[in-house]
Amino acid sequence: MEWLLWFSKPENTKPLALIIFFVTFMGIVIYVYGSKKRSQKLESYREIPFLDDETGTKDKQ
Repeated sequence: MEWLLWFSKPENTKPLALIIFFVTFMGIVIYVYGSKKRSQKLESYREIPFLDDETGTKDKQ
């Protein structure tokens, strides 16, 4: 059980947390931009908030 004491020291857990977060971030970036098809699909989603505003103004006129 002494290996659990290793996690109680901040000088050990901070670099470990940094590595975990960095690997997670890189995994997300590779997932999003790894495939051109997926990348194009996700890029098309960025216009969704503006599409709602355009239809709302047309209905009011």
